[in-house]
Amino acid sequence: MKPMIVVLKDGTDSSQGKSQVISNISACQAVAECIRTTLGPRGMDKLIVDSRGKATISNDGATILKLLEIIHPAARTLVDIAKSQDAEVGDGTTSVVLLAAEILKSTKTFIDDGMHPTIIIRAIRKATALATKKIKEISINVKKDDAKEQRLLLEKCARTTLSSKLIARQREFFSKMVVDSVLMLDELLPLNMIGMKKITGGSLEESRLVAGVAFKKTFSYAGFEMQQKKYSQPKIALLNIELELKAERDNAEVRLDNVQEYQKIVDAEWSILYDKLEKLHKAGVTVVLSKLPIGDVATQFFADRDMFCAGRVQDDDLKRTQKACGGAIITTVENLDEKSQQIFGTCDLFEETQIGSERYNFFTGCPKAKTTTMILRGGAEQFIDEVERSLHDAIMIVRRAVKNDAIVAGGGAIEMALSRSLRDYSRTVPGKEQMIIAAYAKAFEIIPRQLCENAGFDATNILNKLRQKHAENNIWYGVDITQEDVTDNFIAAVWEPAIVKINAITAASEAACLILSVDETIKVPKSSSEISNAAKAMNMD
Repeated sequence: MKPMIVVLKDGTDSSQGKSQVISNISACQAVAECIRTTLGPRGMDKLIVDSRGKATISNDGATILKLLEIIHPAARTLVDIAKSQDAEVGDGTTSVVLLAAEILKSTKTFIDDGMHPTIIIRAIRKATALATKKIKEISINVKKDDAKEQRLLLEKCARTTLSSKLIARQREFFSKMVVDSVLMLDELLPLNMIGMKKITGGSLEESRLVAGVAFKKTFSYAGFEMQQKKYSQPKIALLNIELELKAERDNAEVRLDNVQEYQKIVDAEWSILYDKLEKLHKAGVTVVLSKLPIGDVATQFFADRDMFCAGRVQDDDLKRTQKACGGAIITTVENLDEKSQQIFGTCDLFEETQIGSERYNFFTGCPKAKTTTMILRGGAEQFIDEVERSLHDAIMIVRRAVKNDAIVAGGGAIEMALSRSLRDYSRTVPGKEQMIIAAYAKAFEIIPRQLCENAGFDATNILNKLRQKHAENNIWYGVDITQEDVTDNFIAAVWEPAIVKINAITAASEAACLILSVDETIKVPKSSSEISNAAKAMNMD
């Protein structure tokens, strides 16, 4: 009898073969089941409470999956593709997870019948390439040189994205705001140059877009209320300097043998501070913003000289102010003479305004305004958080549409067109690939089917109508949510950038191939015999 060879640690959990692949597919389907009902304009919202009791209300696929803290290793792949879709294009996070799960579901029968996963993976990759090629063929390009036409396209794309969000009723209002904010940016369209400030209270329509910078009033000392709150053509100094007296015990030890010496040190500290303040005043600065604290002495000094100051300004706000108003963030007040005036920023108007219960500093009419700020109003805090997430998705979509002007019709139209095209192609392929590509084509129908189910429609009836329309080569026919019917979604202006669909299909197929290629999972147990370093340090067993 041959001796038994033990390679793995005792207690290691190892599962392999066909059952393992099917187990992974089932786990992915369970994940898709969590967010299935959030798809589309009639999708439901999820309320998720984390371990600390914080409640989040959302219908954004990526947000929900992040908060669910999924631990199954194969199912985590779906979380990753939802995150990548969110980072890359912003929208379509629920679609990508549903599509990946449906592709896996359609291949489950082939695995059960004993087909090798490699054959399935090869066919899926082939079908994915055909699907992306078809999207590029049928997508419609909008002329970029016509600014009015381009703006119309961007607004329609933003409106389509917002139609499935919590703020669907206000989509007309917010789509214009999103397009305005993106078109104000420079050609690189940096996302961090669009600031979002949330103020609870008021109605959604009280939200506004500032062509420049706005940030919440910072912590202030006595003397602040005496300062002027409105300046026309101000000279703005952006500092990274502390303008307050430090208590000696904090960062210094001085040994003295008489009181006079101590007085000299105190006087020197005061004179250093006053010297800094005087230099700023002589340079003609009217508004002082600093990343570091501005103390009570400095606040009073500026108030006496009709200057405005704000300390502890957040780093991103300071950088956006610099981008909008010009100037530079300075770390010393030496040599602030006439030659160095370009280090100061300016704008048409600076004012401090009350919005709801908060006070905000506004910089408007900025000469280099390549930055914008959205001020969001609304009732509950969770509601405003969801508005912010919804607008983030819309901004991402508009950015993509600016860079890639090819668009397709949404509402399940493009998925039905791809399904028909792949089904026709599968009949020309011999062997096992024919069945796999036909199953892959059928997987696309999950999007229009789920849109119908979430709206309470008869999905089978509407899908039959869609198949009939697409067979007559009406490629833009999709689900009409308002009339419980099918309609030409291109004419109905349900538009999406083609890049969103290409990205979703590629990511979903890659995830499906990855999960199908895993045939063994080995879980190494945590060793109970090994003493942790902390336990060793405390002399514990």
